[in-house]
Amino acid sequence: MKSQDKPLKLEVASGVFVRSNTKLLAETAVAIALGTVLSFVKFTIWPQGGSVTAGSMVPLLWLGLRRGAKLGIVAGIVYGIIQLIVEPYVYHPVQVLLDYPLAFGALGLAGLFRNRGAVGVTVAIIGRFLAHFVSGIVFFATYAPQIYLGLNIGADPYLYSALYNGTYLLPELVISLLITVILIKRNIIDLYR
Repeated sequence: MKSQDKPLKLEVASGVFVRSNTKLLAETAVAIALGTVLSFVKFTIWPQGGSVTAGSMVPLLWLGLRRGAKLGIVAGIVYGIIQLIVEPYVYHPVQVLLDYPLAFGALGLAGLFRNRGAVGVTVAIIGRFLAHFVSGIVFFATYAPQIYLGLNIGADPYLYSALYNGTYLLPELVISLLITVILIKRNIIDLYR
């Protein structure tokens, strides 16, 4: 067998070796595609972006938990770029970086907690929240009203950004946790490894 005919060995987080990069590529593509499809099933849509979906982050969180943070972050960045193409909310180049590749790339952080799925999901979505939170403070402060959700926030951009992003990411966290815990309990996370 010639060296070019040998399957490539690809190291994934925590020293796990996979003989076929084709399998990882296919798994990553499916996770990104499924997340994209699920992102179109929306229950709530906010004016400057953000929505509660049918668990659109779960395929990416699952990929991170299954294959590690490195691959999860890369898949999240690609997913974020696709979200930018599909539903762009563009105000500034740095805002685009924060709200798309960085925010969705943070979903791969779930892979740092491969043996504690609920913790991984929570950390990943908090990472996404932080990217949107900073973007909201810096780029959407002018939208901060005096009264928001019945609360007198005094046009405080920090409070506005936290409330705005929390109102859709908290339900997304609950949905993602429920689905992920079910997948883990049914041992689907390790299927076809």
